[in-house]
Order: sequence, then C-alpha cells, then structure tokens
Amino acid sequence: MLYLPSLESLLASVKGSQAALLLDSEGEVVVEAGDKQFRHRLIGAYEGIGLAEMRRIVDRHRMGALDYILRRHMGGYVILRPLKDGYFLILSLGPEAAVSKGVHRSLETKAELDADL
Repeated sequence: MLYLPSLESLLASVKGSQAALLLDSEGEVVVEAGDKQFRHRLIGAYEGIGLAEMRRIVDRHRMGALDYILRRHMGGYVILRPLKDGYFLILSLGPEAAVSKGVHRSLETKAELDADL
C-alpha cells in the first residue's frame, strides 16, 4: 500500500501544502497526511459532494473525463482529483502555495494511487 508515502511525498514536494487526503466514494477519509485538523476532513466531505455533482454535469453533457477541480477560498486552495473506483484525492494548499506545482504533483500522485487501488 503506497497511500501514506504517496501523500507524504506530495506534501513534501509542494511548497505551502497543508494536507493531503485520500477519500472513498462516500467522502470518508481512508488516509491523510500533513495537518490533521478536523476542518480538512470536513472540507474533504463537502468537496466530495461537489465533485460528485461536477461528474454528473460532465457526464450529462458528454464533456469528456474530469481531470481535476481547483477551488480558491479565503484561506488558500483545494485541488481535487478523481481516482478510480470512486475514490478521490484532495490537496489543501495555503494562500502562498505553489498552486501549479500542486496541480502537477497531484497528477503524479493520482497515477501512483490509481495503480495501488
């Protein structure tokens, strides 16, 4: 199982990252790394709902595969990446984070996690 090492590596490689979470299709945390504040779990659950709705929209309009969602909020950014079997990856970034690096590295982490799921 590469889950935790993959998440820890993601955090170590992205300046300003705060937490990385692997969640199941119900929005429950499977494994988390970094800042283990409850708010990250809560954000994960709500983002999972948004991701599910976005998937329905993308499917309904035949827009192709959903690669990732980037959301900016008052305290920083959240990157969501759908994984296989309904799982998803969340990377929480602070306001000064290297967002483009987070997008790039989260894609590499997605590949690692998909291979292990």
